[in-house]
Amino acid sequence: MNTEVGPVTLDIPRDRTGTFRPGLIPVHARRTGALDEMVISLTAKGLTGGEIVAHLAEVYDISTSKETVPTITDQVLGGMNEWRTRPLDPVYPVVFVDAIHVKIRVLSTIL
Repeated sequence: MNTEVGPVTLDIPRDRTGTFRPGLIPVHARRTGALDEMVISLTAKGLTGGEIVAHLAEVYDISTSKETVPTITDQVLGGMNEWRTRPLDPVYPVVFVDAIHVKIRVLSTIL
């Protein structure tokens, strides 16, 4: 499994009834959520798939394929399209705050 700190080998215990379920890593997962978030963030910043793979290899020493990047970003596209087509509220309250701070020096004169 690839993580943000490098490859990790998982040794999952087996039991006779097959009832063991891992708590931290989902069953059949090949990546952690941190790697997915990193790829999505780099894609949002405008990097291409090849640039993302090179960045992950250079900075985090993670070897991934160019096909992994679209696989990760395609998972987000469904939620993004759903968000774009959501029904909007008829009115959105907006508050504009404007302030000017002026220092005034008062000269006191006694007559």
